[in-house]
Amino acid sequence: MNDSAKYLKIVEWSDEDQCFVGQCPGVIGPCCHGDDEKQVYAALCEIVDEWLTLWKQEGKSLPPPTYHRDVAEYLSKVA
Repeated sequence: MNDSAKYLKIVEWSDEDQCFVGQCPGVIGPCCHGDDEKQVYAALCEIVDEWLTLWKQEGKSLPPPTYHRDVAEYLSKVA
């Protein structure tokens, strides 16, 4: 598993922007957007990988993981 897999990535529709917006809480806020949800997710994954690589190259600690095995169960309870 790569480092990026440890972080929840969110792509959601923005009524305000009229497009999909991607973010990765704990790593980076809204950082990419577009009309195609899959393309936004792919761009988001690439951006997160780049941020984590930069942090590691700079000797910085990675933020605590935001994705864990029970995330789907947790989200189903709050939905």
